[in-house]
Amino acid sequence: MLLSVDGIETFYGTFQALRRISLEVNGGEVVTILGANGAGKTTLLRTISGLVSPAAGSIRLSGEPLDNVAPDVIVKRGISQCPEGRMLFPEMSVQKNLETGRLRAQERTDSRRRDEAGGL
Repeated sequence: MLLSVDGIETFYGTFQALRRISLEVNGGEVVTILGANGAGKTTLLRTISGLVSPAAGSIRLSGEPLDNVAPDVIVKRGISQCPEGRMLFPEMSVQKNLETGRLRAQERTDSRRRDEAGGL
């Protein structure tokens, strides 16, 4: 199994956005998440990507836990998103948009490390 999400619960303050969400994705599969506005699709993707921390449950990529892993590390491990119609380069393919997002995440990480080290 490539990606395993087991019993994820995510909150925004006191509002519970995700309740016991579980899914499995095997290598070579294409998975679509469907639902009405406000159903939690974006929150699930943000949780998997490490942008939002789950209050309960676990997320594993190739058997390795993604709990408390920084978003840039999650991108390096192979998880990235291509948001619908926002902040995309329409002249580029989905693949190129994802690669650009990965490179931007790496640039932010490198910049943060330079800042923490006291600049150039």
